[in-house]
Amino acid sequence: MHFNPYGGPAAELAATIVNSRHVHPEDAKDLVTAMFESHNRAWTTVTAAEAVEILAWGERLSPAFGERDLDRLVDVVNGLLRDTASRPFISRHDGRAPHIHYAPEDADQVTRTRAFTAAGIAHVLAMDPARLGRCANDGCDTAYVDTSRNGRRRFCSTRCATRVHVADHRSRARV
Repeated sequence: MHFNPYGGPAAELAATIVNSRHVHPEDAKDLVTAMFESHNRAWTTVTAAEAVEILAWGERLSPAFGERDLDRLVDVVNGLLRDTASRPFISRHDGRAPHIHYAPEDADQVTRTRAFTAAGIAHVLAMDPARLGRCANDGCDTAYVDTSRNGRRRFCSTRCATRVHVADHRSRARV
């Protein structure tokens, strides 16, 4: 499934933040820096204090993943938007093509990341809310954005899917 820049990369960054929110504060800056690089936000720099705040934001983002009650999901996402989003505007910074921003370019990284991720989740919700998922492997609570063609992803990784399928196969073989 193809998303606009806020739907795909922004929602995927939101999932990564949710999955990383319990990292020790000493490791936050390196983790967030690597996270930004892997989500094409490498041009940004983040302070240690901002990194801690960005990871703490994962607690607010977390309820949006795996929520199957559409009314509750809409309420959660509207709360994120209400608390983060400024007026959308079109930006052309750094020689890039025109694109939408939800926070001013001169805002701090916490403000920008919050607005970016909230907007990304909102775009995915508007397209197909079932694509904001949680791993179906018992004991794994990893959040993900389902970008598969058919939209039937149930696991965060091949590793978790294999564990479940092998366990199912072994339980059937014992019978």
